[in-house]
Amino acid sequence: MSPVPYFDHNATSPLTTVARDAWLRAQEQAWHNPASLYRDAARVRLRLDGVRESMGALINASPERVVFTSGATEASHAIAHHLKRVLPESSLVAINPTEHPCVLAAFGTTFAGRLHALPLDEHGVITSEALDGALTRAPGPVGAVVVMAANNETGVLQPWLKLAERCRQRGISFVCDATQWIGKLPSADFGRADWVFASAHKWGGTKGAGWLLRAEQATDFHSQLGGEQQRGHRGGTEDFPAASAMLAAWADAERSKVFWESERSAWKDGFEREIAAYVPGVKVIGARADRLWNTSSVVMPAHENTRWVTLLDKAGFAVSTGSACAAGKEGPSHVLAALGVSPHETRRVLRFSAGWETTQEEWMDLARALKTVSERSQATAGSGAVVIPSHSAEEGPR
Repeated sequence: MSPVPYFDHNATSPLTTVARDAWLRAQEQAWHNPASLYRDAARVRLRLDGVRESMGALINASPERVVFTSGATEASHAIAHHLKRVLPESSLVAINPTEHPCVLAAFGTTFAGRLHALPLDEHGVITSEALDGALTRAPGPVGAVVVMAANNETGVLQPWLKLAERCRQRGISFVCDATQWIGKLPSADFGRADWVFASAHKWGGTKGAGWLLRAEQATDFHSQLGGEQQRGHRGGTEDFPAASAMLAAWADAERSKVFWESERSAWKDGFEREIAAYVPGVKVIGARADRLWNTSSVVMPAHENTRWVTLLDKAGFAVSTGSACAAGKEGPSHVLAALGVSPHETRRVLRFSAGWETTQEEWMDLARALKTVSERSQATAGSGAVVIPSHSAEEGPR
């Protein structure tokens, strides 16, 4: 079977070769419980500390701030739980309305009735000026601001570093979901934020692995899982193989891939120009905003997005209707609703998210497949099934 061109990396990415090699080595050589007292366990503990130090170096933060987690869902709940414990009961949390569902759920539950939505521009961006205005007009004191680095559905980038600096000046905790940023763009400045977290499987690590960066002053932080391991910050046996694989994929991207950003952005832009020419009426969401080089979210001119996904799958392309976490749920995307996209348009949205191994030719093949699907759908509307030729493995390297 030939590999299918995969355009759903924002949902999950395949395990990279370097991550797989690191995981296998760790499983063979360092599978012991790092909390045990014998020498082999102590060696694993030292290697785990080495991973923590290397990750701290990638974001210019002290390794003591790095806590290994199972992913972004656990991390966002743990941070929300800690902030509720330390902030005054009157404190509000100002939050970006286009956050990932796991973040909205964590803070919506923990700070029920105490969330203050931040204003967005037409592309879904929160500017420094908008943040200042929102904090001034908030109906109470704001103790924390929650803004992601890059949106998982649209790829729109937030000026998170500027926002973090604004919050630092005001003495407000800044919480940043870096899941879609890590492994795609340089990450050296995240140490300047208070709280940061991410999930490894979004950049080529294993599922069930992630990390959070605790605020420097939060030495008493402990997750809801207890605090026996990781300097008392989190309970549970530390998974060195997963941490090793997570670091390997991340470090490889930082060393040898993130500088390809401009080239890959040009590939995505070329794809969007092609589909605009091939399929009249297509609308790119956030077209004039800074976006991830790998993400294109578009409103198709006709037909339900689930139909497009099925027909493109038959044509040999794996694409998405948006957030994998929201797949199958009733109602429109909260991200698109916040951007003013109508429910009718939301049902026609497709998201294409590439990886570093995605070729320019695959982007162009996808554009041509969209043209073919569109033309045949129009020609056979109301006449039964649409037959789409499968993508040929001979069209180019995959």
